[in-house]
Amino acid sequence: MIYDYIIVGAGIAGLNAARLIPKDKRVLILCKMSTWNSNTFWAQGGIASAVDETDIPAHIKDTLEAGANYNNLEAVELLSKESIPTIKELIDAGMNFDKKEDGSLAYTKEAAHSRNRILHASGDATGREIHLFLLEHCPHEILTQAVVCDLLIQDDICYGVQYFTSEYEQKVAFSNNVIIASGGVGSIYKYHTNSTANAGEVHGIIAEKNISLKDMEMTQFHPTVLKGTSFARKPLLSEALRGEGAFVVDENGKRFLFDYHEDGELAPRDIVSRAIFDYNKRTGLGVYLSFENFEKRAFKQRFPNIYENIKDLGYELPFENVPISPAFHYCMGGIEVGLDTKVKGFKNLYAIGEVACNGVHGANRLASNSLLEGLVFSRIAVNNSLKENFKISKENYTKEIKVYTRNKNIDKEIKDDLRRTMWETAGIVRSKKELKEALERIENYLKLDVGRLLYLRLLTARTILKASLKREKSLGAHFIKED
Repeated sequence: MIYDYIIVGAGIAGLNAARLIPKDKRVLILCKMSTWNSNTFWAQGGIASAVDETDIPAHIKDTLEAGANYNNLEAVELLSKESIPTIKELIDAGMNFDKKEDGSLAYTKEAAHSRNRILHASGDATGREIHLFLLEHCPHEILTQAVVCDLLIQDDICYGVQYFTSEYEQKVAFSNNVIIASGGVGSIYKYHTNSTANAGEVHGIIAEKNISLKDMEMTQFHPTVLKGTSFARKPLLSEALRGEGAFVVDENGKRFLFDYHEDGELAPRDIVSRAIFDYNKRTGLGVYLSFENFEKRAFKQRFPNIYENIKDLGYELPFENVPISPAFHYCMGGIEVGLDTKVKGFKNLYAIGEVACNGVHGANRLASNSLLEGLVFSRIAVNNSLKENFKISKENYTKEIKVYTRNKNIDKEIKDDLRRTMWETAGIVRSKKELKEALERIENYLKLDVGRLLYLRLLTARTILKASLKREKSLGAHFIKED
């Protein structure tokens, strides 16, 4: 059997693509873990959109400024212009965003936005609500616990994918079109805000096949995650909190961010993250998020999930300051694609969402543009692929299909060291010396007989380290200090 589409990933980009593919098409969605274990589900703050036609130039300007003007201008213009019809289509399909008392959409503000243009749902559960909506409106087959371990590529055509099942079997599926929507790389860092499913294996496959990965050094660290929990995925304290009045203080109550940037808490994420990192290192003082500007009832209503989650961890908001630190959050780089979302040089291979790099985020993503990107470019991918109607001939694929071992005994120790190495060397502040040492360490691990999934993660880590070394001057989220 040949599918019309295989979609790798079940976050916002993959599920929205699936929703828009006609019901009569044969579609297989491969989901690495359970359907809820994705970055989309955990996204709190909201989704950015130009409020109306007059707001498009300002949205473009804000996106470019946050991205250190390293963005692809055409991609940014496309994102902003398409945001209005894309959000309208989603609302018309039944998605409910929070509204004001008069029934109009309730926009809020986040860091580096020049005006209120962030839509939210159920207060601080925007990602979860969109995710549930897309799952409810998905007419196609979703296979969970399916971990992609190879792409079947020959002569600029992707014939399908190879994947491990929950029983650790290997299977192959052929398809006329393959859409990669597998998300980012967070789990190769020791501290992150990502779903544990996001470990960069697909990036590793792309690197192995010498397909272009672009801007992999551009990794964003969220400034405010709850410090002191034992698990790697840290509870996120949404950007929207600071947009609506929360502020950063040291243990003596000093609001030190204004020493680093005139916008204080509302400066771009990379600046806030580095400021917190630097201040803590320089002074040894703990850093906290204060909610004293909030009244309890209003806080619970606007941020119900954050309130409950943080309460479960022993904090009573908004009366207590909570300890914070930055953590890995988002990968601006990824598989190089054109504005048509097609992987460069391919006839039927697409990449959308965080796994892709079309240059829309530049050197630093503007808050809440990521959910928007997933929606806008999934529509473009589906529309283009339906228009082209490409068909494969299974018989033309003549390459050997390899047999892989998913995991090996030595993997666990190496995986833990990989995550520590990436956090300490390819993190918020980088140095050439440490990057070179880390790269040598990864190269040595790649010579060992490791399992397939760890091997792919190591390839991804190597790509990030090499890209970080190649960019010798600081830009946006990539901050490299003199040795």
